[in-house]
Amino acid sequence: MDVDAMRREAEAPVQAGPGDVVEVVQTLTDAFAVDPHLDWFMRDDARRDQVRLDFFRLLVSALAVTQGRIDRPVGGGAAAVWMPFEALGPIPLATELRIVPMLLGTTGLKRFGRLMALRADMDRHHPMDRPHAYLQFLGVSPAAQGRGIGSALLRAAGARLDAANMPAYLETGTTRNVALYERHGFKVLSTHTARADAPTMWSMWREPGVT
Repeated sequence: MDVDAMRREAEAPVQAGPGDVVEVVQTLTDAFAVDPHLDWFMRDDARRDQVRLDFFRLLVSALAVTQGRIDRPVGGGAAAVWMPFEALGPIPLATELRIVPMLLGTTGLKRFGRLMALRADMDRHHPMDRPHAYLQFLGVSPAAQGRGIGSALLRAAGARLDAANMPAYLETGTTRNVALYERHGFKVLSTHTARADAPTMWSMWREPGVT
């Protein structure tokens, strides 16, 4: 893995298409192998790695590629998944019924309530009163983390959003990432938890033209 080349490519990322789904899914699966919220709601058994892969496969192939935008270095290894404001409304009942079995497989019966609580908490704190871009996931392969690749993707996205005069929103579950996003113009809107036993989540907002 040529991390320096990946960082240079991330400065001018390409938009992932259907042919990149397998690589993007694997990158995000690896990047989120340790994550406070995924660890909290995903099943805690030998199937965890497989269901994490299935989870990202569903989100990337069914939603992000068709309705959103995925920025990545041309050689892969990192991905920023952006969803437009218009795609963030309630999920149609037919779609919800189709994905429930997959979600149950992801959480196991014991942790399904955790996922539902997390979704409800995220919905409560997500401002939906004005158009914005939603950074759903930003992930870098573990071997390349801490080398400025995520920052490069954020700079590129920030320039694009500024040109469109478009705000942005995200959630994160780690204090280290809060500091990262603050360096790129995001400010904390709220700090909250889905339940008393849930990890802390920070909701963050970026106005265009702040960096």
